[in-house]
Amino acid sequence: MALLPESHQPPALPADDRFGQTLYRFLFFDWLFRDVSRARNVYERHAAREHNRRMRRYLPVYMRRWSVLAACDLVLGFLFERVLSATVLSALFFTGTCVTITGILVMTVIWLFLAARLP
Repeated sequence: MALLPESHQPPALPADDRFGQTLYRFLFFDWLFRDVSRARNVYERHAAREHNRRMRRYLPVYMRRWSVLAACDLVLGFLFERVLSATVLSALFFTGTCVTITGILVMTVIWLFLAARLP
């Protein structure tokens, strides 16, 4: 790989920013998809839609990751409620479970809509 001149080098991110960006990309999938509404013409819109259909294959990976998060939140909620009798903390984890399950449902709907061949 050829090195770019100094003026064309991307700015170096601090280690914390790289970790945050990696964590964000590990949990959220929006960076994989293109915004169809920003297309300037029919060809760009079609290209963006086809790109999104191809990228849909990665959504089950994110659904699995979020399922693990939901299961961990649920287990921690039960642990804090039953074993430690910390109702406020258990409510926090149960709320996290509800949020992650909602996220999984949204991903499922997106996955199904991208599978449909709409005109």
